[in-house]
Parts: sequence; structure tokens; C-alpha cells
Amino acid sequence: MPKELLFSVSISDCEVQHFRAGGKGGENQNKRDTGTRVIHHPSGARGEARDQRSQAQNTKSAFLRMTATQLFKHWASQKAAVHGRNLEAEVRKEME
Repeated sequence: MPKELLFSVSISDCEVQHFRAGGKGGENQNKRDTGTRVIHHPSGARGEARDQRSQAQNTKSAFLRMTATQLFKHWASQKAAVHGRNLEAEVRKEME
């Protein structure tokens, strides 16, 4: 039996903020908005990255860090539990 996707979260579901990374790294960090912060408002989870020189790479890293937080994992488990209860009710209804 194939696995069914319960829900999905993408970067478009989050607020993405760009900022100057600052610190060591020379002119690129001081002049370009390469630092990225990703905020998932339903869960309150945040991820931030300023490691790379590329804004796109930092956005990907920030999103992955946001999904690794305890707040996001707790929100995702609650969401899956609610969906699982609804799925059981649908199966029972179809079996009748």
C-alpha cells in the first residue's frame, strides 16, 4: 500500500526575510542581503542562516533549520494526529 501524504509545508507557507549578514567575510556580507530568516507562523518556528555567500543557499538552509526545531516538530505531530483521527472516521463511514 503506497504511503499517503498527510500534509505539506513549503517555503511559500512561510515568511522569508532577508538581511545583511554582517561580521567577518568582507565586502559581500556588508553590502548584500544574503542572510535569510524563515518564519512559519502557524507553528511559531524560525530558522536563520548566514553561512553561505548565496541568498538562495541560505534560504534553503534556513528552511531546513526551521523544520528541525522542536516547535515545528510538535506542530507537525499535532497536525498529523488530527488528520489521522479524521482518516479513521472516514474509513469507518465507508465500511458501513
